[in-house]
Amino acid sequence: MRASVAGALVVAGFAVAACGSDGNQAGANGKVTVDYEDNTIKPEDRQAVSAVRESGVLEQVADWVNESVALPHDLTVKVTSKVPPGVTDAVTEPDGRTIFVPPAFLTQIQGVFGKVVKTVKRPAVFPEDKYNTNDLTALSFQFVFGHEMGHALQRQLLLANLGLEEDAADGFASFYTVNEVGPEPSLAAAILFDEFAREEGKLTLEGFSSDHPVTQQRVFNFLCYLDGSDPKKYESSLVGTGYLPKTRAPLCPQAWAMLDYGWWTQLQSHFTEGFKDEGDEAQKNSRDHLNAETKKFEKKIAELRTAQ
Repeated sequence: MRASVAGALVVAGFAVAACGSDGNQAGANGKVTVDYEDNTIKPEDRQAVSAVRESGVLEQVADWVNESVALPHDLTVKVTSKVPPGVTDAVTEPDGRTIFVPPAFLTQIQGVFGKVVKTVKRPAVFPEDKYNTNDLTALSFQFVFGHEMGHALQRQLLLANLGLEEDAADGFASFYTVNEVGPEPSLAAAILFDEFAREEGKLTLEGFSSDHPVTQQRVFNFLCYLDGSDPKKYESSLVGTGYLPKTRAPLCPQAWAMLDYGWWTQLQSHFTEGFKDEGDEAQKNSRDHLNAETKKFEKKIAELRTAQ
C-alpha cells in the first residue's frame, strides 16, 4: 500500500467558517437525503456513478446520521455536474446543508483504481474479492464522503474544534467507518491517497501551507486510527508489513481512543431520542477505553524513552 490523496480534498473540504447555522434545537428533525441528478451526469461519468450508487455507501452514511443525530436543518447530498464555480471534487457548503459530489470526481477516483489493480500488489490486509476497481472506488469514496459529513456536522451543529476543521473531518471519516463499516474504507482511502500523493510529486509551498495535512501524512493517520482501534487484529498486517511505521504504531491505540471518545462526546448532546441510550452507552464506553489506553500509554512511553 503506497502512501496517497492529498489535493483531492483540498477544494472538497476547504475549511471555512460556519454560517447561517443556529446549532441544535429542541425538536430538530433535519434529514440527510442523497439525490442523484441523473440528467446532469455525462456519459463518461456514468460508470463511476453507477459503482457508487449500486454500492449504497452514501445512503449508508446518511442513514446512520438520520438515525443517530438530530440535525437542525435538512442536508442534501447532490451527485450532480451542476456545482458551484471552481468545484472539482466533493465539497460541503459553509452552512452544512448541501454536499456536492461532482460525477467527474468519481470518474477520477475510478481511473486511479483502474491503474492500481493492474500495477499494485494487493495488500494482504485488504480482501481479495474487493480488490477491484468498482469496490475500491465505492469504499474509498465512502471514506471521502465521511470527511464531508464531518464538515456538515461541525457546521450545522456548531461543534467546537480544538484544531483545524480538516483534521476533525478526517477524524469523523475514521470514527464513522471504523465503528460502523469496518476496515475496508480506511484501507481503500489510504491506497487512493497514496496514489494521489505520488501524482502530486514534489511538495510545493501551496501543499505545505494548505489547511489540510500533507497527503501522505493523512494516509498514515488513516492507518494509525485503524490500527489503534484493534492493535491485536491489525498489528501484523499493518505494522509488521511496514505499511504503518513502527515508530508511529505505539501512539495509535491512545490516538484512536481519544478520537472515538471525542466524536461520541461532541455528538452526545445532539443524539436523537431513539439513539440516546445507545449513544450514551457508546460515549461512556469510549471514555473508559480512553482512560485505560492512557494508562497503558504511560507505561509504553516510559519503555520507549528507556530504550533510546
